[in-house]
Amino acid sequence: MVQLLKKSSLVLLLGGLASCTMRNPQLPMKGTFGFDLDFLKAKDSVIVLKDDSGLGQVIVSPKYQAKVFTSTADGLNGKSFGWIKYETFDQKQPDPHMNAFGGEDRLWLGPEGGQFSLFFKPGTKMEFDNWHTPAAVDNESWELISSSDKKVSMSKSTHLQNYAGTELSIKLERDVEIVEPKAIQQLLGIDADASVKSVGFNTVNSISNAGDKAWDKTTGAPCLWNLDMFTPSPKVVIVVPYDENATGKVATTNYFGEIPKGRITYKNGILLFKADGKSRGKLGIPPHRAKSMAGSYDAENDVLTITMFDVDSTASYLNQEWKTDTAPYSGDAVNAYNDGPLADGKQMGPFYEIESVSPAAFLKPGEKLTHKHSVFHFTGDKAALNKIALKTLGISLDDISTTFK
Repeated sequence: MVQLLKKSSLVLLLGGLASCTMRNPQLPMKGTFGFDLDFLKAKDSVIVLKDDSGLGQVIVSPKYQAKVFTSTADGLNGKSFGWIKYETFDQKQPDPHMNAFGGEDRLWLGPEGGQFSLFFKPGTKMEFDNWHTPAAVDNESWELISSSDKKVSMSKSTHLQNYAGTELSIKLERDVEIVEPKAIQQLLGIDADASVKSVGFNTVNSISNAGDKAWDKTTGAPCLWNLDMFTPSPKVVIVVPYDENATGKVATTNYFGEIPKGRITYKNGILLFKADGKSRGKLGIPPHRAKSMAGSYDAENDVLTITMFDVDSTASYLNQEWKTDTAPYSGDAVNAYNDGPLADGKQMGPFYEIESVSPAAFLKPGEKLTHKHSVFHFTGDKAALNKIALKTLGISLDDISTTFK
């Protein structure tokens, strides 16, 4: 009898567990889009854009500085492509330097350093203790203008003083729109295999002079700055094509100390940069060398990422280096960053970034400058991804993935 009761109890217990499992489906795994969507919904009323298939999805947040937080090419269970720093959301006080919430595409204002810096108060030494990200692009909410399943429009007004003491009244506007898979192929000039899954979005970013004085080379001018934060792996390589026939230096490679030779190389007009999140380094390509496309390949997860953006080879770009003795309008148009430990051993990430910037916004009162920046991700059969890489970046996946072995 005791044995029978034990068996009956066990059956009831197992039945109860099965019932609970049916009522409470398994929670999304960390690293999936569903996990990040649930996390962000608990912090914010985020907006989710979806392509017609429903598999391609993009999370946008007006509250968190109009960020595109992340995206997926395969629905809720698909890989989440953006980097998110979860612990930042629970900090009790804002970080005085930068609130690293993450974001697959976030909008900043430049220049970061130089004679017209927006990150250092006038007269202060350009070192980390004095570095402060402007609040409008760091921790303040933006206004939601309109939204649908395909597109979000947001805006933000702010007032800043640059390193030269110039007062800047600024209005920012930003549209984020998901791109259908067929449109992605048309934009990139590719014919992707049916096995390839993709997601993409366009951002249209604008800055207006909302003050009563012109921004010129004497007062200094701001610029728009798109930064895409992604999760590194031991096998991520950033790929930056450049004009091999132009003269002058190919890249600035010493933003935060010279990048070690074993982490950067040049092959037939293509710069390759190891992005494993283990060594802090940043590089930049000047506008006369820059092309309108860059990307990365993660051989560990079979993810090919392509970014596309505006470049004006004849325009003036702001120098963003943390020093004041360089020509202020001799800056880079395209940047890449690999995160790593700081001198004290602490680390913001790990993450890596692909970045583009607009020219200096020399604007009269009421005038506007616009900068477009798009992001596309592809997953699937390696041979199919290889065709896309060759067509867009001009290099094979094998050449990318074997560079730093």
